[in-house]
Amino acid sequence: MIFINFCFMCFIFGTTFLAIKIGIDSGLTPFFSGGVRFFLAGFFIFSFMIMRNKGLFQLLFRKELFFSGVGLTFGTFSTLYWAEQYVTSGIAAVLSATGPMMIIFIQRFLLRQKATLYSVFGCAIGIIGVLLLVQETLSMDMSTFWLAGCVAILIGEVCYAAGTIYTRKVTERYKEASPIALNAVQMMYGGVLLLVLASFIEDIQISAFFQPESAGSLIYLIIAGSMIGHSLYYWLVSKTNPVFPSTWLY
Repeated sequence: MIFINFCFMCFIFGTTFLAIKIGIDSGLTPFFSGGVRFFLAGFFIFSFMIMRNKGLFQLLFRKELFFSGVGLTFGTFSTLYWAEQYVTSGIAAVLSATGPMMIIFIQRFLLRQKATLYSVFGCAIGIIGVLLLVQETLSMDMSTFWLAGCVAILIGEVCYAAGTIYTRKVTERYKEASPIALNAVQMMYGGVLLLVLASFIEDIQISAFFQPESAGSLIYLIIAGSMIGHSLYYWLVSKTNPVFPSTWLY
């Protein structure tokens, strides 16, 4: 079951870089569209689950899920969405592939957890593999914004790594709750933070959401990317370890 869910998650997540790029290129503002994506995905999942178990409502008031949303959703995707205005989806994929290595780095040097040579070697091979796969699509426009976009993605991956490690602790603390419900709440928190950020710095054009490319991109990211993909990721973290699910980035 774990392997099947992992493969399904990899297939979904592997397409989200392009879906984000299509949405942004068709006129969606990055922070607002990202906020809509994650808040609605979390809201739909949580609403469905709370109808089956009203006791889940208390999860909305857990600070641990807020912090999980800050790292796993807000920190990761605010930077990725912004960066994809200036870098190609291929570059975004290569830089995002540093995520598993950053998890190992945090565990080894900040949390003092031993990292095996196999895991380090495997992550290095994974990064090289991603680079080889997308090398023909790489476009390196060495402008200031291109460099800023690359740095933003790397910062986002630090948030992603920290959020994934923290998520493991959250699922252990709330063992009685479904990982899918926990993920729904953290997505709502992350989505709200993205919407708040958008309200301050973006010129939101609602009409852009009615363009075929924009609407298709957003619907796909809500349903496949977040409701299914991120739920599987959160479940896999709870069932395995922080590094294994993150290797979808390869």
